[in-house]
Amino acid sequence: MITDDYFPPIDDTARVVQSALAPQTPAIAVVIPCFRVTAHVAAVLAAIGPEVHRIYCVDDACPDGSGDFISHRCADPRIVVLRHEVNQGVGGATRTGYLRALADGADIVVKVDGDGQMNPALIPRFVAPITSGRADYTKGNRFFRLDSLRGMPASRKLGNAILSFLTKLSSGYWGVFDPTNGYTAIHAKVLREMPLDRVNSRWFFESDMLFRLNTLGAVVEDVPLDSVYGAEVSNLEVRRVAFEFLVKNLGNFFKRLFYNYFLRNFSVASLELLAGCIFLPFGVIFGAIEWSGSLASGVPVSAGTVMLAALPTLLGGQLLLSFLAYDMATQPRVPLHLRL
Repeated sequence: MITDDYFPPIDDTARVVQSALAPQTPAIAVVIPCFRVTAHVAAVLAAIGPEVHRIYCVDDACPDGSGDFISHRCADPRIVVLRHEVNQGVGGATRTGYLRALADGADIVVKVDGDGQMNPALIPRFVAPITSGRADYTKGNRFFRLDSLRGMPASRKLGNAILSFLTKLSSGYWGVFDPTNGYTAIHAKVLREMPLDRVNSRWFFESDMLFRLNTLGAVVEDVPLDSVYGAEVSNLEVRRVAFEFLVKNLGNFFKRLFYNYFLRNFSVASLELLAGCIFLPFGVIFGAIEWSGSLASGVPVSAGTVMLAALPTLLGGQLLLSFLAYDMATQPRVPLHLRL
């Protein structure tokens, strides 16, 4: 027999339901890779607001002893110093911070550089699209406001423009820009799905993250910001990594095409890609051979030969453009963390 005591009072039930339905404050963690940032990292840490629950500073075998510097100079109880015996690069340091943040139960993990170029006061702006269910991953975009470009060196403007196009091609996120920007935030559910052990450990880390996110179907959103360029010296040398970024982006581009259009799905766009890759090279090569033969012999090619070269070239080009339009239109729309 069930007595009245079996059910909780109405007021208590309402309180339980209200508590369950009330939005929970997410546990936000910040990861800061530290390598030769002792001149700026203390100011960066001091500017991190109370919305952040834990701060992970990863001393990536820093020759300046960033870890010891932070431990001795910064008394913030939220700070946890992690150390690498061997330098693993900015990607490796970020991965170490990510894994520790996940182990400690973080809901959202923000990555900020320690060189003073990123304003920690913008952390709520990076977190907002994720907590509102609009995105899985947010990243900074220094090119959104034209006024913010005045302080950016010309070499960085050109380098970022080229790298942005290559990253659009390799990642499939045609609406994002400034791929090397290291100011990012990611939902923990999505981070757990990431193959972090396969993400590049060096400067290609951010671009490689975008490629991996696309293969998962995550939603990425740009966040406008203004970077500060002062006396700090960037460890990223565009000239030194340009060829490496080109090769790696092209590699990711072909892997993405295989994963998304042949391994996981096969559609009309897949047929357009295949046919375009056959017709266009055939038309160009055939036309070049006939044209060079005509120049050598002095005999004009026939109209039929011209058409045989022109038609595959035009058709192949049109098919590839159609595939590109489809690829641009099929970016992820529903956040992955809502589907998991």
